[in-house]
This record gives sequence, C-alpha cells and structure tokens, in this order.
Amino acid sequence: MSGGGVAAPPATIFFLSDYGLADEFVGVVHAVLLRLSPGATVVDLTHGIPPFDVRAGAEALARAVPHLGPGPVLGVVDPGVGGDRRGVAVESAHGRWFVGPDNGLLVPAATRCGGVRRVVVLHKPADAPPTFDGRDVFAPAAALLSCGGDPASLGDEAAAQTLVALAPPVVSCVEDGARRRLTADVTWVDRFGNVQLAAGERDGPGLEATVVDVVLVASGAGPRSLRARWVRTFSELAAGELGLLADASGRLALAVREGSAAAATRLAPGDTVELGWEREGAARGGPPTW
Repeated sequence: MSGGGVAAPPATIFFLSDYGLADEFVGVVHAVLLRLSPGATVVDLTHGIPPFDVRAGAEALARAVPHLGPGPVLGVVDPGVGGDRRGVAVESAHGRWFVGPDNGLLVPAATRCGGVRRVVVLHKPADAPPTFDGRDVFAPAAALLSCGGDPASLGDEAAAQTLVALAPPVVSCVEDGARRRLTADVTWVDRFGNVQLAAGERDGPGLEATVVDVVLVASGAGPRSLRARWVRTFSELAAGELGLLADASGRLALAVREGSAAAATRLAPGDTVELGWEREGAARGGPPTW
C-alpha cells in the first residue's frame, strides 16, 4: 500500500465440482488457483456432486449463490470434457462471473443473479491435455477474473442465447372443485434424506392444510399414496413422522423427523410427487408414521 491508499481485499473464488476428495483433483485445482491468484481464498461449496450429474450441480450452485460474497464461481461437472462442448465464462447482470463447461451447469445460478449479461467462450491452450479442463482451462480463467483481469483476454464473446440450458423441472398446480393438486419433480435429496421438490410454497396456495395427500411416482415403480402433515419446522413432527415443509431454500420438501424421507418414500431426483389438499384446508385424519 502506498500514498495512503487502501489495499484491496484478498480475492475469493467459490469452487464446486463432482471430483470428490479421494483423488488429488481438488487439491491440484486449488494449487493452480492460488498460484495464479496469490492471496486468494478458495471456498469449497461442495465436491460431492454425484459424478456427471449436471442437474444436481446446477441445483447446488443455484441454492448457494444468494449467500456468497464477491468473487467468481468455478463450477466443474463435466461429462463432456474433451468433446465439442464449450468452456465459458458467464457474467451475470449483477456482475458475478461463473466459469465452467457450457452444459447447463451455470445458467440457473446466473439466472438467480439477474440473468446473463455476457458470455466469453474460453480459449483452450493448444498443449493442454483433453481430460482435465478444470485444471487447465477453468481454473486459470477463474483466477484471472478474481484478480480483476480482462475477460476479453480469455476468449471470444458469444450471445447469451447460445448457452446450453437444462430443461426446467415440472411444476404445475390445478384446481378441481374444492381440491388443489400440485405436481412437482424431485430435485434433490440431502444427506439427511430430506426430499426437495421443484415447487416453492407460493406454488401451492392453501398448503396450510393440516394433512396433505401425497402421490409418489418413482422411477421404475407405479404410483403410491400416503399422507404428510404440513409443518413449519422439523420439531413439529413426532419422531418418524412424515411431514411437508418449506426448506431453507424456499422449496417444498418431504421430511421425516430423525429419519430419512427418501428411504421412507423411495424417491430420488427426477421422480415426481403430486400433492393434493382441500382448498379450505380441512384436516383429514392423521399422518402415517414410518
């Protein structure tokens, strides 16, 4: 620091991948980031995304990004590495940069940051091996952006409309007389077995019904019916009781207190749930205990 100026705070880079922690991949990417952006802090959002599961990575980034401070986001879930998919740096309308493969991974998080303002298609070094773009392409780009480098030096600009986007999950609500039915895809199962749905509480007006009918459509299995009690917190449920609540991300989720809703319902991401309740919110009997 000189001339009475204030030193810029160290850069922060947020990192998500499906690399896991059994191999050296995460550590090597850290080393590249810190070599090219000395003094940076690398925040590991998660490296436990299921291998090759782009949608799971996209959902995790979208859940996380509202809570992050300034700094670029590096996301690597890249089953198409070495193929013809592009590597991109995506600037959101709020000025945050996302770096990773152009396979739909980055778009939901950028959308939560106001939408896509700018896309740069990353140049790949001619001597870079084809199978580790996280180390050789994406990490150098994220490091440069964390230092305030010129995004134009990374590659050529492209239209936002050219980005690959994932098909949106199903969410629909219909009324049938005094009944409402909300259909939603399962988007995530966390380590506690809570089953998150694509729908939010506002997608199902009147869900304050004491008991909600739940129809489960799991992959490879026919529809199954059960009931869940609407609650605001896990503590309102008895041990082993199935409930429906709005989770910390504002999504509807099935939960079993001190148990796993995923195990109880045999639901997984990509399955579908149909919720049914009386428009007046009439209570009807007690919920099941697993």
